[in-house]
Amino acid sequence: MKIAIGADHAGYRLKAKLVSWLRSAGGGRHQVVDLGCGGVDSCDYPDLAAAVARAVKGGKASRGILLCGTGIGMAMAANKIHGIRAAVTWNPRTAALAAEHNGANVICLPARFAGITKAQVMIRTFLSTPFGGGRHARRLRKIKQLEKC
Repeated sequence: MKIAIGADHAGYRLKAKLVSWLRSAGGGRHQVVDLGCGGVDSCDYPDLAAAVARAVKGGKASRGILLCGTGIGMAMAANKIHGIRAAVTWNPRTAALAAEHNGANVICLPARFAGITKAQVMIRTFLSTPFGGGRHARRLRKIKQLEKC
């Protein structure tokens, strides 16, 4: 799977570990597009969120991963891009539900509250959980209608 990933300065260190892990997980089965940032110097998270969201929207990646201190700012910014459904996930269950119930195509991780192991489990869960369809498809159509407002 092709995955776009980005982080602000608060998520940089965790992102670096995750990029390495994603590229090696399962024998390197994931193609990772690292869209920044490149260090711990202060940067503006909306720029990174937009880059990842646009990569997913444009088909350059199937899914996106964003990291900042809480994940909240990244989600708010990414969700401004038409067609993006970014969800803050705090544990594996919320990662699964974001994919299954909400058809999320980007997850936003709280780097200040999740270590590498927890982040890996959330990502693995998110990437392997299919959209549930059924009643969730009806709700997803309604979310898409809201994008027209």
